[in-house]
Amino acid sequence: MSAVLDSASSTSTFDIRPLHDSLGAEVVGLDLSRPLSDADFARIHRAHLDHHVLVFRDQRITPAEHVAFSRRFGPLQIHVLKDFQLAGHPEILIVSNIKNDDGKPIGLGDAGYFWHSDLSYKAVPSLGSLLHAQELPSEGGDTLFANQHAAWDELPEALKNAVGGLQAEHSYLARYEELRQRSPWRPKLTEAQLAEVIPAVHPVVRTHPETGRKALFVSEHFTTRIVGLPEDESRALLAELFAHSVQDRFVYRHRWQPHDLVFWDNRSVMHLAAGTPDHLRRRLNRTTVEGDLPF
Repeated sequence: MSAVLDSASSTSTFDIRPLHDSLGAEVVGLDLSRPLSDADFARIHRAHLDHHVLVFRDQRITPAEHVAFSRRFGPLQIHVLKDFQLAGHPEILIVSNIKNDDGKPIGLGDAGYFWHSDLSYKAVPSLGSLLHAQELPSEGGDTLFANQHAAWDELPEALKNAVGGLQAEHSYLARYEELRQRSPWRPKLTEAQLAEVIPAVHPVVRTHPETGRKALFVSEHFTTRIVGLPEDESRALLAELFAHSVQDRFVYRHRWQPHDLVFWDNRSVMHLAAGTPDHLRRRLNRTTVEGDLPF
């Protein structure tokens, strides 16, 4: 943040309240339309590392303010589906089931259909994502988050030893055609888009670069295989890890409130969209912060 903004900033009074035993906390009494002091930002950063998912309540911020706050954590990544960028703000992906009068979707309506960590298919995956509620349905539309540090900690010792040094391939295309057949939101990718989503290989167990904690880093959406294992062994091992990693005791279910801004750590959690009834409208804006090479 510039010196001008820093000098205009002042320390705020806000509360951070845990939401679930495994992960998640809500931030109450903070207005993100105003510049954050260094002390407030440090407190938010620490809470994000401790709780993995932060829910900022009642944030009546503009897209520009959403982008500015997101950039405090690092450079932003642009999603490969450019048709769903917010006009004037290419950093924002519209997540929505709403369609225009001509039937064309305004956003990515099936985002989060499978458990995943955002952009794990990139050579440099995401640090975190920030999703801001614009229009919410009267029912449904929840988002589930699964703590992958807890999933690793509670993995049986024999399985820990088996996967500790393994690597896995992640691909954006892993289930893309399956999703295309289900919905109107997945266009046929161009050659240029395919070049943006070349598969990447990452450790099955990654170490958080800021806390040093280990976490499982595979998902049913993007992980295609364990490198170096026969296909049947790879498939069986991944199925076992997928089933273990999303058990109820690791999961926080977020029930959205108007103007919520939810910021989750893609190095620590996976997430899943619980689904919205077809006749109800849902729209949110998402930014994604670039992370670092997993190790």
